[in-house]
Amino acid sequence: MADHEEEDLRMALRMSMQNSPPEPKRSKPRDGPAGAPAEEPSEVKTRRLQRELMAAAAEKRMLDTNTCPPSASASPSKVLSGSAGSGSGLAPKVATKDKELSLEEVNLGKGLSEEDARQLFSMVFGPEVTKGILVQWSNQGIRFSSDPETSMGLVQHEGGPCGVLAAIQAFVLKYLLFYPAELGIVAPNMHQNTGSRTPSNSQCVASNNFASLTEDAKASVLIRSMGEILFLCGSNKRAVIATLSVIGDETERADDNLNDEVITKSLEGLSIESAADLHKVLRVSTYTTQESAFMGLQAVLPVFQSRMGALLFLISALLSRGLDLVQSDRDDPGLPLVTAPFGHASQEIVNLLLCGQAVPNVFDGKMDLGGGMSLKGISKTVEVGFLTLLESLNFCKVGQYLKSPKWPIWVVGSESHYTVLFSLDTTVQDENELEGRESQIRRAFDAQDQSGGGGFISVEGFHQVLRETNVKLPTEKVDLLCNTGFIVWSELWQVILDLDKSLGGLKDSTGLMGKKVFDLYHFNGIAKSDLNGSQTTSGGDIPVQRPRLTKLRVSVPPRWTPEEYMTDVVVSSASSGNESGGKVIEIAKPEPAQHAPLVDCIRTRWPRAICNWVGDPPSIV
Repeated sequence: MADHEEEDLRMALRMSMQNSPPEPKRSKPRDGPAGAPAEEPSEVKTRRLQRELMAAAAEKRMLDTNTCPPSASASPSKVLSGSAGSGSGLAPKVATKDKELSLEEVNLGKGLSEEDARQLFSMVFGPEVTKGILVQWSNQGIRFSSDPETSMGLVQHEGGPCGVLAAIQAFVLKYLLFYPAELGIVAPNMHQNTGSRTPSNSQCVASNNFASLTEDAKASVLIRSMGEILFLCGSNKRAVIATLSVIGDETERADDNLNDEVITKSLEGLSIESAADLHKVLRVSTYTTQESAFMGLQAVLPVFQSRMGALLFLISALLSRGLDLVQSDRDDPGLPLVTAPFGHASQEIVNLLLCGQAVPNVFDGKMDLGGGMSLKGISKTVEVGFLTLLESLNFCKVGQYLKSPKWPIWVVGSESHYTVLFSLDTTVQDENELEGRESQIRRAFDAQDQSGGGGFISVEGFHQVLRETNVKLPTEKVDLLCNTGFIVWSELWQVILDLDKSLGGLKDSTGLMGKKVFDLYHFNGIAKSDLNGSQTTSGGDIPVQRPRLTKLRVSVPPRWTPEEYMTDVVVSSASSGNESGGKVIEIAKPEPAQHAPLVDCIRTRWPRAICNWVGDPPSIV
């Protein structure tokens, strides 16, 4: 074992001599002439070099142990699930309070060149960034809520980085809800068909017992999620992890472990206000396998949980993609990614974290503008999706890639904030029998519609629709529809709704007309007053400041059903006899719908959805 250590140490020494020597770590400045470097005691210098060489040797051993590097085309979900290798070895072991990582186990990486630091800072913040925006982005860690009811959620304290946190949160929920067994999470209420990983082919109902999550489980999920996003940005070929050189300053003075207290002390007085500051303190490491990236993230997880965490993760994602590729993704690379005047994450940042490309638009594919110009949108299916209030205001159109992701989880955008919407049941995106039949008939009708979307077809086209969809209308109904020489969709649809299912119609004896009812959950990570969770004191009720998790009951009528069919119709058990006179119909009064801006977002995915909840309305701001 000693020989092995010496060999690794010698190799690390040779490697360090072949490349540029490690830049000395910067601690607090000492008194002396401006610009004059402080003299480093020989003992401290020797110890520092030994630590750096040991870290390099540990990194080599870590890379040598990897046995299943993913191919460039491997899906992130395949590798993370263990299907690309031996399985259990992919789950990162998380440092607990009983075993915290020491500096020797942490590879701080190398510095950025001055040019890369300048390009990075300009790309993110632009030339006229305010100090307030920089403070926002330098004071947001990636930490879970301490509140039991929202313990699965990442907490936001500052405005601005919510786009980064919401994207990570969406992937965290993917693993917590749909991969608990792989992470050792106990979820007794989960029922899953593991024969397929595709939601449309696999019914999966997860548990919402978030209060039972352990700190180790949450840390493991966070590492998985961050690693998947970074490899997604790196085209499944690499992940770049950015950290700070200053985290080593305190640990060099004593045999401290890399924990929250050490990190907090290391970051005292640190601010990022220019490209020069980035060049001074930023350190980056590149990993070419997901296993090694998991280990790298585990080693520096306390740094990402610190106040610099959100900014460091954004930088890691940009560097994983490559600064030049990020600029080529964008329609206008001259604009900063963090938008003025409030410092919000741009759509390009959110898209980068969700689909691996910093495109600025949310529609599918490209939009050709002519003259060789085009606008870039989403080019592939995504794991978690995106909905936005702006679509309900007709400012944009979200494509099917983002609206219908692999998992029922969506980042939700408003004018000023990003939150997360999700379901425990993968079937919420599936069409039921009547919805599928509706879609089939509508597609056949639209294929014969030569009016440019006017909603009417010719008699010949009408007969073609009946043949294609196997609808058997009585002769008198056919004659009635054709007497004007053209067939209007609304009139045809009314007839089909009244036609028995055995004849190809959609008449439903339950009276529900194929309505789908399911639950959604909405998480807002920014701490707000929760009147429902108020604490009673001698002075009265005091609202609790905490993230909000709201359960919504959603009722969705079939897409093409006329308004008059949206009321629940209950057929009395005494009903008998013929259809015209013997049936007693009772109209059930529907539950009053509630409204909030989130409902408008939901309706962009499920048109005419009716939502209800208990307590305060869900907030997307």
